[in-house]
Amino acid sequence: MPGILLYGNGMKIKFKIRLEYDWKNNIRAAIVIALAVLLYATVGYHVAVLIGFGAAYYLIKSLQIELDERLPWIWTGLLFAGGAALSVFCVQYLLLDAELFARLSTEKWMLNILCVLVLYLLVQLFTGNSGVSCIIASVSLLLLAFINYFVYLFRGNEFSIADIRAVGTGLSVAATYALRLNTRGVYVLFAETLFIALVRKCEIRFQEKWHMRIIDFLLGALCAVVVVFNAGSVDTQTWEQKGTYLNGYILNFILGVRDSFVSPPEGYSAEAVEELEQQYETDADVCQQPDELDPTIIVIMNESFADLSTIGDFETNEPLTPFIDSLKENTTKGYALSSVFGAKTPNSEWEFLSGNSMAFLPTGSVVYQQYLNRTPASLVSNLKERGYTCVAMHPYYATGWSRDRIYPRLGYDEMHFIDDFDQTKLLREYITDEELYHKIIERYENRGRREKLYLMGITMQNHGGYGQPYDNFDEEYFKLGRSYTDANQYFSLIHESDSAVEKLITYFSREEDPVEIVFFGDHQPSLCNSFYPLLNGKGLSNLTEDELESLYMVPFFIWTNYDTPEEEVEITSLNFLSTMALERAGISLPPYNRFLADMQQVVPAINARGYYSKTAGKFLHVEEAEGEEAEWISRYRILQYNSMFDKRGRSFLFFPYFEQKEG
Repeated sequence: MPGILLYGNGMKIKFKIRLEYDWKNNIRAAIVIALAVLLYATVGYHVAVLIGFGAAYYLIKSLQIELDERLPWIWTGLLFAGGAALSVFCVQYLLLDAELFARLSTEKWMLNILCVLVLYLLVQLFTGNSGVSCIIASVSLLLLAFINYFVYLFRGNEFSIADIRAVGTGLSVAATYALRLNTRGVYVLFAETLFIALVRKCEIRFQEKWHMRIIDFLLGALCAVVVVFNAGSVDTQTWEQKGTYLNGYILNFILGVRDSFVSPPEGYSAEAVEELEQQYETDADVCQQPDELDPTIIVIMNESFADLSTIGDFETNEPLTPFIDSLKENTTKGYALSSVFGAKTPNSEWEFLSGNSMAFLPTGSVVYQQYLNRTPASLVSNLKERGYTCVAMHPYYATGWSRDRIYPRLGYDEMHFIDDFDQTKLLREYITDEELYHKIIERYENRGRREKLYLMGITMQNHGGYGQPYDNFDEEYFKLGRSYTDANQYFSLIHESDSAVEKLITYFSREEDPVEIVFFGDHQPSLCNSFYPLLNGKGLSNLTEDELESLYMVPFFIWTNYDTPEEEVEITSLNFLSTMALERAGISLPPYNRFLADMQQVVPAINARGYYSKTAGKFLHVEEAEGEEAEWISRYRILQYNSMFDKRGRSFLFFPYFEQKEG
């Protein structure tokens, strides 16, 4: 079957396609179809697909294609463009169901295709062969997609660049999981097989390969520039499959690579760190004073717990948090800035434990999944140094946000996840706050005679979404006047949390041994966008910096069953809370916490969006800081970079890692 296309000023592009019988094709087709039948028997898919695949494969293998040798870039362009589009389609199709597959925007489709084209062109720089480049690039991308597919089955989160560092851990547990391939996986394997068979029929020759490589480089650079220009402000998504259906898996993976590189801040040097060490080394070796209480310390990070009156005034049929509102004696309470809104809980957990801030990390990043490669200094390590037994409790899956890998690195002695709780104690579909608190009390009652306890509980009861009604949950609390179903469900959940806190504090108020309870919300909930104009008159867009920061305020309190001053804190941030907890526990502050306590006097609150300026009396971007505020923020940034990224020059004074001490 000959074919001719007209090109330009009468120039003809010649190509020929013909069918040619070759007995070897019978053998090749038989092997491939036999494998397809095996997949049919093990996975199960429509028999018509098996027949269609077998016929298409045999047809392609029977083709003889002759391409005009004068125009190799025409054929290469067709192969690369088609191959890139097919690769992106196969990756998305493999990873997402039909509903989520349809959510990726046209713009993100194009950016993903351009990312793949960069890979195709990069491979051709080394191979000098268009067909081989297509095969290597497309197979590599499909392999990455399958790795992500199985990783998601194992742990419920996407495979990212950070997981490559933990490949040993992954392989050590992989044997405990059963690999399951679905029909979408079979179909993309078939599509890839047909594509490779077609590519192998297209023989493309470049007469001057150095010229081809120059064009490859220039085209690849152009594609990369377009991607950077259009995706520079796109956030990496790391919750479940959000990255795949919002950004496209390939683009989201590349954004994760981007976020892995954090540059030293301006003014960073070993001398700058040493200067700060000299200021805080006095009494650094004092670990414990005779009059220190060493109370049991209980920290509750409550899922989506917030006071939405920080956004705007509204009324409900009944008070939502009457008990927490009534706390005064031996209580420090107020509002703290979180760095996240509606999701990415572990960033709040990390800010509290480490004293560090998301203000100096890439937007969209998740510390637990990207940056914690060693055992970091934190509240956990500080308390372990004092002889505390450190216990983490989270009534959900251990793999969520990689906590099963991160908690041992943080130094927790015990970890309790969903299987350790009574799973009949549900509100909606999550284990209740009350059940978590019951577990905390049970562990407290079973403590050793002289055992000092630190317990951190991460709740799940109030997790979004809030639109679906449940038979096991009566929604009795609601906003007066115009409201929305999800908001009313959320308000009812907050009241349940308040009731559970009352039972927890009532129990410990009767204890003679000293106990401190630290409670805070991880972030505000994500509710229907139409609800927010009822609160602030604007919604979620065109907000001033102060209005924007109101979306990141969460309530907190520190309560003790022993005498501590009553205090109202107008504004702080989660990174300062662990320092405040140590102070109210009567524990000598380690050097880094002393630095944070001093900084808090000048910069009372800082998060990923900005900081509160006492001199200006409002929220500002970090880059707008001046004078003493700018100096403290700069020192803070230097110390945080030292703790997280300077592996060789890390300050042992500020960040005494276990690994360093053991060495």
